[in-house]
Amino acid sequence: MKTLIHSAKEICVLEDSPSNQPVTGKQMADLRSMENAYIIIEDERIKSFGKMENFGESIDSYDEVIDASGKTIFPGFCDSHTHIVFAGSREAEFVDKINGLSYEEIARRGGGILNSAQRLQQTDEDELYEAAAGRLKEVISHGTTAIEIKSGYGLTYESEIKMLRVIKRLKENFPVTIKSTFLGAHAIPREYKENRAAYIDLVINKMLPDVAREGLADYIDVFCDEGFYTVEETSEILEAAAKYGIKPKIHANELANSGGVQVGIEHNAISVDHLEKIDTDEIIALRDSNTMPTALPGVSFYLKIPFAPVRKMIDSGLPVVLASDFNPGSCPSGNMQFVMSLASIYGGLLPEEALHAVTINGAHAMELQQEHGSICPGKFANLIISKEIPSVAFLPYYYGFNKVDQVMIKGKIYQEK
Repeated sequence: MKTLIHSAKEICVLEDSPSNQPVTGKQMADLRSMENAYIIIEDERIKSFGKMENFGESIDSYDEVIDASGKTIFPGFCDSHTHIVFAGSREAEFVDKINGLSYEEIARRGGGILNSAQRLQQTDEDELYEAAAGRLKEVISHGTTAIEIKSGYGLTYESEIKMLRVIKRLKENFPVTIKSTFLGAHAIPREYKENRAAYIDLVINKMLPDVAREGLADYIDVFCDEGFYTVEETSEILEAAAKYGIKPKIHANELANSGGVQVGIEHNAISVDHLEKIDTDEIIALRDSNTMPTALPGVSFYLKIPFAPVRKMIDSGLPVVLASDFNPGSCPSGNMQFVMSLASIYGGLLPEEALHAVTINGAHAMELQQEHGSICPGKFANLIISKEIPSVAFLPYYYGFNKVDQVMIKGKIYQEK
């Protein structure tokens, strides 16, 4: 199957060959793009790209021809942090926030993660799958073509396994690339409040072996933060996961300088995520590591908490990632276009920097950089064909509206079933 996309107004985030190095610091503002361009696709992968003035073939030799006149083509978004498998919604807590309750106060009253856990424990697998599939279709329609999905709303053996099996079904039934993360250590369940060690033992000695045996998780995650898991507990869980070859990703520094960044680096975490609270020493430590710093501006917007200092992080030479954290309690949206807008408006990122953060750097945060995140020969043809927009900057500027005309996944225009 040979496909030609021709006459694109512009194609963006270009590479001549896949790189194992993320886009860092000042490089994030340097967007490689090409105007009046074409892309040639063979089966699932990009074969080549170039300027239309250098295209000398007959379009009749292609099985499919797409006229992209007036449109811009971007790599599909790579959302490296989501929780889209959940039961029900939490708009009652939304009203509580309007009435002045904090995230911590809602959690103390039985809301938050524990509320979602109780609902999920009472929901069967098929119902969870159908709801998550609907959310996945929604984020695809906004341009996401690679996504990480975490468990963590089960908090019992049965429900954590149930969540991971739902993610496995999503992997099997959708063309997008999905990474699965075991987040049994998301919160301490109510019944273990006075015996934290017993729950951690359950995670390490019951959940983790079966997750590994069934191949249900690509990664493990721990919510290492004030009021959740300590650095010592996090290390214990990560050391146990390492015995099964499961690499870590960390929830770190949402609520305090928790030590989550340091423990993530120590254990060679693929990414440390949130970082609303981060100091200069932690930024320097990240710069000297291979761990990807991931900001979740949708959470800051929704909870009205400080935004991760992404401008400072980039100016310090870091390869910043932006992800949605799509979940029912602190960011009920998986719209990566809006994530870009928030990062530009509140984080001071240039549109080019935000685009790198949601494409190639997001791919690095899921170890997908060899096949995702840029328009590059040999990579999957995972592409966003935009509506007619005047510039790349229009993508985060014109917030709240979907600028996607078509999404291509592995060489095929995605059609919702």
